[in-house]
Amino acid sequence: MDAIDKLIDDVIGREGGYSNHPSDTGGETMWGITKRVAVANGYTGEMKALPRERAAAIYRMQYFTRPGFDRVMGVYPRVAEKMFDMGVNMGPGVPSGFLQRALNALNRQAKDYPDIGVDGDVGGKTIASLQAFKAKRGVEGGAVLVTALAVLQGERYIALAEGRSANEDFLYGWLAHRVKL
Repeated sequence: MDAIDKLIDDVIGREGGYSNHPSDTGGETMWGITKRVAVANGYTGEMKALPRERAAAIYRMQYFTRPGFDRVMGVYPRVAEKMFDMGVNMGPGVPSGFLQRALNALNRQAKDYPDIGVDGDVGGKTIASLQAFKAKRGVEGGAVLVTALAVLQGERYIALAEGRSANEDFLYGWLAHRVKL
């Protein structure tokens, strides 16, 4: 089992089986995969019958490879792991944007590397900035980025609960189980 298989297995374990919580705007989910995402990935069956292996394949493509977290893994594995977990819950563009914001804020007024656009897309400029950050801050810098991502994640969850009272049903669990350093 490679590192991403372990991450996917952990997420599926946390997400559990079938759910259709009335406060969840995502609607029906199985293994944490929403019906909308399953259908967009070619699944046509009942959500309760979504095979675990199919969910794992969707996680790998939609939430790790396609958003470029595999490229982040090559620089800072723990940062990629955090981004994957966040992306599953918030959509992969959110942690990508958080990483870009953190890199911009940590570049010492562009002395270490230039600011990058915050577009939620892990492309070549984001990876170049991440590599420059690592060259400046070393392995320890990865822990700082994980902290920055967790702080931004927690703030977003609180804002979601403040903006929609039904999200209060999920806030404690999000903070207890998702926001990890």
